[in-house]
Amino acid sequence: MPNIDFTLPHWAYWLGLLLFPVVGMILARRARPKQTSYSAALAYLILVTGGILGLHRFYLRSLLGLLYIPIFLFVLWSNAAERDARAELSDAINLVRVAERVVEREAPRIEAAEADIDALRAEVAAAEPESFAKKSAERRLKRAEDAMTSGRDRIATAEADLSQAQPVADAATEKRAFWANAARYAFYLILALMAIDALLIPGLVRKANESLALELPEETFIDAETAAKAAQIDPDARKPDHEWAQNWIDKLSLHAGEFVSYWAVIAVFVYYFEVISRYVFNSPTSWAHESMYLMFGMQYLIAGAYAMLTEGHVRVDIFYASMSPRRKAWTDLFTSIFFFIFAGTLLVTSYIFAMDAIAVPSGNSVVSEWARGQIGFWQMLGALSLGDWTDPSIRWGEISFNEWEVPLWPMKWMMFVGGALLVLQGISKLSKDIRVIAKGA
Repeated sequence: MPNIDFTLPHWAYWLGLLLFPVVGMILARRARPKQTSYSAALAYLILVTGGILGLHRFYLRSLLGLLYIPIFLFVLWSNAAERDARAELSDAINLVRVAERVVEREAPRIEAAEADIDALRAEVAAAEPESFAKKSAERRLKRAEDAMTSGRDRIATAEADLSQAQPVADAATEKRAFWANAARYAFYLILALMAIDALLIPGLVRKANESLALELPEETFIDAETAAKAAQIDPDARKPDHEWAQNWIDKLSLHAGEFVSYWAVIAVFVYYFEVISRYVFNSPTSWAHESMYLMFGMQYLIAGAYAMLTEGHVRVDIFYASMSPRRKAWTDLFTSIFFFIFAGTLLVTSYIFAMDAIAVPSGNSVVSEWARGQIGFWQMLGALSLGDWTDPSIRWGEISFNEWEVPLWPMKWMMFVGGALLVLQGISKLSKDIRVIAKGA
């Protein structure tokens, strides 16, 4: 199988986190057509992203997409067999190398001992009985004989290992080549089917839309009694997000929560790419897991204000649920003390973390010098150039320790943004509680 040697550029990662949600929010606000239909553009998108699984066929309601599944499973099976053969080959090669080193090391030692053995025996024979010289010569002779015996044993073991390992290595090489070729040809077959489908998609879309026009639309009817019971069980169950907003802070929290919610869609694409790269092309990435790990951390922090506004957080409300609105307001007013302690601590500590992240002297940017207090803010702005942001040889701020080396300071600053949004939402909730108490509702 061909290898995928692709590393996501840092600028593409951060730019994607900014632009993808904007595009998603624009598409979500488009007016929906009265009658749904299949789209050729979407079919081609699915062909590019999930064509090796036949997902474009399933989208167009064509059962021929099932043809892709066994071929794809065969590719996975072949790659697994190729990896096993590669592991066997690696073990055999290591055993061969160890045995060869043993032979190279022991052979000169045995030759040296054999060359000295006659002289040591003569020295033992010439020495006086029971003398110190004779005992010393006997010890040297004994060591030489033991070295020869142990050396011959090691060489014999190494030669036996060589005779066993070499056939295993040859068989593993052949097995690896066979399964690699099998996976490659199966993948080429999938590519050929995808190329054919790329030509057939316009006709498939037209056929799917024609069959869709013949189907009667399904009507969903909810009677008044069922709706009333649902509203009584959970009054906020069907409450739209925009009904939560009462001021600009609430709207800001709603927009922030909606913005980062689209990041979950990015994770689907990234992990899909990672799985395909790892198990189909045997090319695991060094950036997929870390990029999503950082993204979900930022999403959790920024969405905190949204969860607080829409009451989506976990709360033990065994007593709280049965209270009147005024008592709930008094309870929230009291517990807000602990909330602001937490939110204020998060805001202050995240600001410290963020400043420390850009102060790390990992490059020659003036931003790090400003964060370390070496130059003033306006001096930093005057000395800042486009190269400080675009030149790949200039690295500044805290970076990760793996091969991807992504800058971590934007993530640290998102901690501060999340803390600020949470504090603002707490202020909004506090003002609402005060109004409820003042009205006596």
